[in-house]
Amino acid sequence: MGLEKECEARYEGKTWPVTAHLEPTELRLRGALKLKIGVATLKSAVAKAGVLAVRWPGGALDLRLGRDAEAWALKIRYPKGRLDKLGIQPGMRVAVVGLDDPAFLKELAERTDDVSIGKAKKDSAAVIVSLTRTADLPRLAALKKQIVRNGMIWAVWPKGRKEFREDDVRAYGPTAGLVDVKVMSFSDTLSGLKLVIPLKDR
Repeated sequence: MGLEKECEARYEGKTWPVTAHLEPTELRLRGALKLKIGVATLKSAVAKAGVLAVRWPGGALDLRLGRDAEAWALKIRYPKGRLDKLGIQPGMRVAVVGLDDPAFLKELAERTDDVSIGKAKKDSAAVIVSLTRTADLPRLAALKKQIVRNGMIWAVWPKGRKEFREDDVRAYGPTAGLVDVKVMSFSDTLSGLKLVIPLKDR
């Protein structure tokens, strides 16, 4: 399903009123400026202050999308979708703990209506929890009690910090009775590690 919005486009030094339409394979502009750009050709897509800046070998384009800019950037960078990479299925019971990410919560609400924010419900199939320091790690043990036996916990944390890294989360997993099985870039600023209950303990 594509995204569409009326907005302003900045291209080759001029500003144009356009209708922008984003499909998995193509970014298309209609109106005062007509332009088609293959998503596969894009070298970058960055959202900042409500503007989506896309760059490709043949040029550069800025779209003033407001609060939707980040969602469009993620759609371009992760064409298969974050939810697919996270393993979130339609109707799945999901909890989001400590994560302030409106774009992600909007994505999640479109995939499942069984979402709890701030606290995990019993028998959750997936929990996404934000960790920012080593003192947060014991949360993993508490959250393990809330997931189904074959469920998963995605720990997410800020990228580029020396005081709290992937190794810290990975090393703590066994203490919480969990093993890590997958890592991913959750967003421009967050990394993610998937943790599950070992097969022998299910």
